Formats: sequence, C-alpha cells, structure tokens
Amino acid sequence: MKPARPKRTRLRTKGKSCTPTLSDDRIKAAQDAVGYKFKDAGLLVRALTHPSAVGNSVDAVRDSNQRLEFLGDRVLNLVIAERLMERRKNESEGELAPRLNRLVKKGACADAVRHMGLQEFILLSDGEEAAGGRARESTLGDVSEAIIGAIFQDGGLAPARKFIEKAWAPQFASAPAETKDPKTLLQEWAQGQALPLPDYDVINRSGPDHEPIYEIEAKVEGRGSAVATGPSKREAERSAAALLLQSLAGQS
Repeated sequence: MKPARPKRTRLRTKGKSCTPTLSDDRIKAAQDAVGYKFKDAGLLVRALTHPSAVGNSVDAVRDSNQRLEFLGDRVLNLVIAERLMERRKNESEGELAPRLNRLVKKGACADAVRHMGLQEFILLSDGEEAAGGRARESTLGDVSEAIIGAIFQDGGLAPARKFIEKAWAPQFASAPAETKDPKTLLQEWAQGQALPLPDYDVINRSGPDHEPIYEIEAKVEGRGSAVATGPSKREAERSAAALLLQSLAGQS
C-alpha cells in the first residue's frame, strides 16, 4: 500500500493557498532596508508579495499586496500633498497639482523602491521572475505603495511619513523649481493617449465686473471632466486642468 501523501500536498491540490514568506534573516534584512521595525512582520511580508506568488487561491487577495497598495496610495498622496503645502506656501492649486502628480506616479514609486534597495525582497512566482517582474516598473511601484500601507497599519502616519521622506529624498532634491502649466501637462497627457485635445467651457460667470468669478469645466473626451473656479478664465482653466490631471493620473 502506498503511503498517504502529506497533508500539505493534499491541501495544495485542492486549490488552497500556500502563503509566501521570508526567512527570519530576510525579514530582518528587509526591515533594515525599510528603516522600520514592524510589530507585525507579516504585514511587511504581505507588502512584498506580488499577486503572482499566491496564484488564484481563495486567499489570494488577502495574502498579496493589493489591499495594502490601495491604502498606501492614499497615505502617499496625503503625505506628499502635506509636504508641498508646507514648502511651497505661495503656489496655487494649479501649480501644486502637477508637482503632486509627478511625485506619486508609478515611476516615482518605483524609483523609491530602487533607492531603498527593496526590489531584492519581492516575492514573485517563478514565471513572473523569469518574465522580468522584479525590474518591472508597475511591480516596484505597487510594492512601494504597499510598504507605505503596511507601515501605516502597523505604526500609524508618523513612521509612514518618515519612510516616504527617506525613500523619496532624491526626488525631492531634484524637484524642479518650476513646473509646466497644468493646461500644457493635460494637453501632453491627451496627446500621449492619442485622444482629442482638452476642451474648456465657461459654465458660469458671477460677481461684479471688477471682481469676476469664472467657473470653468475642463474635459477630455471619453476620459472625464473637472470643474474649478478662479478670478480669471486662465486661472480657472489652470485649476480645472490640474484637478482633471489628478483624476487621470492612474489612467496613463
């Protein structure tokens, strides 16, 4: 009679998950690279776990970094926005928005992971590894946001902010003193997506002649619109373009 297969093997054939993990030494090395010691090291492991590493099991969403990525994206936007508000006190929303977009896009998040040397700790399937997943910008960007989410869950906003300040330090240092006009950036985005150029419509004009308030809608056909107000058509158009850029940031 053949001996029964180990229980672990039977579970795998039934489609149960085999949760990826790191050795204690690797967890310590990853925490040293992050610069934060987790009370729950499982959060860090999950942040480093690409969806390919858990396959299509019933626990895939729970065991991969997707949910932490969702949280970390929101924390990153908050911290970067807060930082810009503190350091650029004389800039309008139309000037701040493109700076924010530049610092929270996937490429910026991927650069942060590379700067911290965290790509070596990412858990991938053999197929994803062979396909170059460890160097893929989207993979690195997702891990970056997931690590922020994990730190926030484990220790709150202060350590998450500290990680962002360290991981984004080269990008903060190289930030241009001036940025392109939001209308120019929106036009370039539309052209890059092979879409019609943005339209700007005056929805309303109020106030006295010497202090008018314009309400402008900026829209890109098929991709959405945004409405903003300003003391001139130009300023309202810039603000509307900046708001629309924010909503379109994840569609590129």
